[in-house]
Amino acid sequence: GKNCSLLQEMDVIQKQDENCYCYVQNRTIHLQYLWSTLQIKISSREKFRFEPISEKNNCRNSETVFEFAACAIQILWKPETCTETFLSIKQYGEDVCFKIQPFKIEPYIVRVKREMLDGKLLFLFVAGIFLFHFANSLSRSAKFFYLSGIILGVLALLVFVLLTLKRFIPRHSTFWILMSGSWLVSLYFIYCFKENIQWLWSEHKNYLLGYFLAVGITSFAICYQHGPLTTELSITLFTWTLQLTAFVLIYFGVTIPQVAYAVIAVSLCSKGLCYPLAAACHIARKMKHHFKSKKLVFKYLTEEEYREQGESETIRALEELRSFCRSPDFPSWIAISKLQAPHRFAAFVLGSPHVSPAETKAHDEQYGIGSSFLEEQLFETRAQSEQGDPANSVHEEDEENENEMHTQISFPYATELL
Repeated sequence: GKNCSLLQEMDVIQKQDENCYCYVQNRTIHLQYLWSTLQIKISSREKFRFEPISEKNNCRNSETVFEFAACAIQILWKPETCTETFLSIKQYGEDVCFKIQPFKIEPYIVRVKREMLDGKLLFLFVAGIFLFHFANSLSRSAKFFYLSGIILGVLALLVFVLLTLKRFIPRHSTFWILMSGSWLVSLYFIYCFKENIQWLWSEHKNYLLGYFLAVGITSFAICYQHGPLTTELSITLFTWTLQLTAFVLIYFGVTIPQVAYAVIAVSLCSKGLCYPLAAACHIARKMKHHFKSKKLVFKYLTEEEYREQGESETIRALEELRSFCRSPDFPSWIAISKLQAPHRFAAFVLGSPHVSPAETKAHDEQYGIGSSFLEEQLFETRAQSEQGDPANSVHEEDEENENEMHTQISFPYATELL
């Protein structure tokens, strides 16, 4: 109207006479206001009447069914008197107008502030996303079935009663007509409850808690008696109902309708792509298993195989050394200048054994079966076990024996290198 005062952010208006106020929405879309709301608080020491003003004077001009229902509810619902009320306005919703009628000449204050992150909107949005993606698993959960029955009984009591008495209604057409009427009446009461939740809680808290408790217990008892859903058809219908409810929560959980439509479309696409993605993952696992290298199996060698492999590898390594020494890249003159026995090295390159018969005989006498080295080790071990000396002395003797062993072993290998 022409006589209404326009509200802006951070306004603090104090008046004492009857007046109307309007908040005109900003049509420029900004993503930072996705979960932003405008909070209007009207407070006074005396009671006043808060009356919303609809932009449409005639409900016949409504374009959709929801607009007609909202207009009819505003006509049927009479404004209540109170000393304090709150009004939450979405950033990109419709223009909001309301009228304040004080009963006495007492000032009232209108405060306007912006809440950049509204927790209610964010909760609705996250709950909608969660409910849509987990609808299939939740529809098969017995606990969620009982919880859904309690919520349905509290918010839509007529619908819950009609579903309970479905078996006593013979004709399906009659049932669906009654169901449509029950949903309309339930939506009307939900809208009235949402608009006056603060007044009801402050004035009739005991009655409200009694209703919640009585209806909640009764709904749980009926659901428990009926039992969870067992047939696949009923589970599928329950899943679709949860997904539709998720879309409603997503739509009301953001202030920009275009973003809600985009999120719903992406959710539907992701739900449709789950089957091709699952098939692709299954094919990838099959291909990975097919091309996966076989696991290596280790085989332990016997003593005879170990000796044979050692001899064959030694012969092969010696042949590779001879081939390298015969190649033109080998620095023969530098090698000969550093050798103590160049004639023996030349004989080795031409094919002679790398160990002489005398060295082989000396090694067998020293370390072979019946050699003096094994007899000394055997007698020393027996003497240590019979004496039973302390651990420190035994350790010292072992170190001395090891040193002697190293000095004795070093001789034949040194001879081989020469």
